[in-house]
Amino acid sequence: MYNPTKYPYKTLLKETINGSRKYSTPDGEKLPSVTTILDATKSEKSKATLNAWKKRMGPVKAQAISTEAAGRGTRMHKWLETYIKTGAMGEPGSNPYSKQSHTMATSIMTKGLSKCSEYWGTEVSLYYPKIYAGTTDLVGVHDKSEAIMDFKQTNKPKKIEWIDDYFVQLAAYAAAHNEVYNTNIRKGVILMCSADNEYQEFIIEGTEFDAWTDKWFKRVEAYYILQL
Repeated sequence: MYNPTKYPYKTLLKETINGSRKYSTPDGEKLPSVTTILDATKSEKSKATLNAWKKRMGPVKAQAISTEAAGRGTRMHKWLETYIKTGAMGEPGSNPYSKQSHTMATSIMTKGLSKCSEYWGTEVSLYYPKIYAGTTDLVGVHDKSEAIMDFKQTNKPKKIEWIDDYFVQLAAYAAAHNEVYNTNIRKGVILMCSADNEYQEFIIEGTEFDAWTDKWFKRVEAYYILQL
């Protein structure tokens, strides 16, 4: 059930300032995005892995792969947002790219969203006053627990040890939601589908979720130290 009046969500204006994404909050602040903070505080190992992949692919092919993946993810998200709000995704038509993203969205819908009893908002802008802001794909009830949920597309299935930043993102959005709306969300769900339509689901909750929240705020601290 789509229940957009559960919390008074407001869409925050986004802009790019000096190459970094900022959100304008109701308090008049311009706060760095969650992704900006994560990008600025990536480990040297993560940077090296990405650079090695770009070198192996070559700059032209690497950019083409990234652009295709971004487009596929955008289309998939739009199908899912339509489903959450209306209960139906519609038909993809004859475009092969649209068909692929529709198939991926359908997998997430049938295998993941089927566990949700209530949706409170999709593409929800969230902020932690004076510190950061961002947008999560979905807030609602997953398997009887309040949760932050994010949809992810991937070129190939992921191993859990590869997606630390996804878990940190979930913790960041939950902390912001809890701070502004006085909730106690301690569950995050990644609903992921690969380009060849393999569905994966990753869940963190309880004390494990708390540990990821601690990791997030250490990244926040590191980000602001870099700004000094």
